[in-house]
Amino acid sequence: MASSHIEIPIIIHPNNEVVNPAKPSQAIEENNINYSQRAQVLRAAVLGANDGLVTVTSLMMGVSAVRQDIKSVLLAGFAGLIAGACSMGIGEFVSVYTQLDIELAQMKRRKEENKITSIVDNEEKKEDLPNPFQAAMASMVAFSIGGVVPLVGAIFIKDYKVRMCVVVALASLALVVFGVIGAILGKTSVNKSCLRVVIGGWMAMAITFAFTKLIGFAGI
Repeated sequence: MASSHIEIPIIIHPNNEVVNPAKPSQAIEENNINYSQRAQVLRAAVLGANDGLVTVTSLMMGVSAVRQDIKSVLLAGFAGLIAGACSMGIGEFVSVYTQLDIELAQMKRRKEENKITSIVDNEEKKEDLPNPFQAAMASMVAFSIGGVVPLVGAIFIKDYKVRMCVVVALASLALVVFGVIGAILGKTSVNKSCLRVVIGGWMAMAITFAFTKLIGFAGI
């Protein structure tokens, strides 16, 4: 009497994951996600936030070098936040749109050369194409998030010296956070990443403060 049993084939993927074809595996769905593209977007967002933080903080430090009243500092910081966010958004839109045009032209040339007619291949390639609107919005939002940090730190403090110390302290803390996130996304050393980001931010603040103070002394 022959034994009755059902054989279920097992598929072993290159990453040593065992998959049962009878049941759709979550691992297969996750493998279809473009993690490289997602990491690039996140890294660009972190860089945009870091740029907004350093730009607005440096601008506020520069104005503080010649004007100690809180109104001038906040107006300068707010103007820098709006101008920087718009500049980042427009610049990113133009840059990514140019990249999109180049990739579409390259796809067209490859299609003509290789006679690619597969709808599936075309759809997959379209999903991998950069999105100018998404990139522009991400840059604007990221820059704004970074730029808000020093403004929040200064808005309720009227004393000049205390205000500057709080702004620098908050900016430094935020730089450390951005350095950690950047290191995790880039899979690099956290200590080195934080050190580079913090020292770079401090240099930008110090140089802006020094040159603005020098112009103030010159009476320009």
